[in-house]
Order: sequence, then C-alpha cells, then structure tokens
Amino acid sequence: MRANEPGQSLLLMLDVADELSSRNIPYAIIGAIAAAVHGVVRASLDADAIVALPLSGAQRLRIDLEAAGLSSQLREGDMEDPIAALLAVSDRFGNRVDLLMGLRGMDPGVFGRASLVPLSGRQLRVVGLEDFIAMKAFASGPQDIIDARAAIAANRASIDLELLRELARRFGRGAAHTVEILLAESK
Repeated sequence: MRANEPGQSLLLMLDVADELSSRNIPYAIIGAIAAAVHGVVRASLDADAIVALPLSGAQRLRIDLEAAGLSSQLREGDMEDPIAALLAVSDRFGNRVDLLMGLRGMDPGVFGRASLVPLSGRQLRVVGLEDFIAMKAFASGPQDIIDARAAIAANRASIDLELLRELARRFGRGAAHTVEILLAESK
C-alpha cells in the first residue's frame, strides 16, 4: 500500500485502482479528484469512483481488499437511493475511497468517455467533463452546483453541449433544468 499517513486518500485510490484494473472492472474517478482535473480545485479528505460492478462482484472485491489489509464496508441502497451500493474502503491511517456501484440515470458510456490522467507513473481513469457536470447537476447539493459551475467556467469552449444535455436528461428533468441554468449563467 502506498499511503503511509493520514491525508493520502489519493494514494489509496491508486491502490484501489490497481485492484480494479487487475480485475478488468471499469471505473471512473469522480468527486474532488475529478473536479481538480476539470479545473476546480478544492479540498477533500476522501476519493470517489464509480464502478461497473454488480453487488456480488462488490462483495468479492470487499473480501479481497480486506485480505490485502484494507478495511471495507459494503452498503446497499434502497429503492429510493440513486446509488445501488457503496463500498467504503479505508486504510489504517483513515484514508478513504468510496466506490459507487452505479448511479441511477447514468449513461453506461461513462467509462468509455473517461480520461486517462497520469499520476505517480500510473494512468487513472477520471470521469469526462460532460459526465462530471451532468452528475453534479443530478446530485444538486450546494457544493455540487459550485463544482459544476466552476467546471463550465473553466472549460466552456471545450464542452460538447449536445452530449452534456443528453447526459443530463438521462438523470431526469431536474438535472436537465439545472444544466440549462448553469449554461445560461456562463454566457
């Protein structure tokens, strides 16, 4: 394991990404790390990724991560939860990685649109810009809106507006409406 003190969740994410890649499990990093890649720098104590993994696969991954010396907890969402399940992984220093097993409304092409970002001699898969903004519009918490607004401002000329609108519609009317408001604000 790479982390050797608290505050190194990104290093823990590298370890978890290695495990996911070794099993050919598609993933895309989201949250504060993705925000930074898309021009929005903010502090966060954990790392997040979305993965293409059924619940049974998440249970096996949890067991394997624990065998590697990491702690993990698998929580299943209910019918109202947009996240089917979440695997929270932590190390002995309190670093944490949350793996989301899907997101209701998410386009399955999200993994193919992820960008490869170099870090410590490794390539990490980070959610693409349009997926990032659409997910933030769907989540629609205050920090999510700030992140989406800043990502649009930093990347306005390179956003595929048609794709962004399509992805937001998949998350529902609320996300689509939020994207339109954010785009109008950025003109």
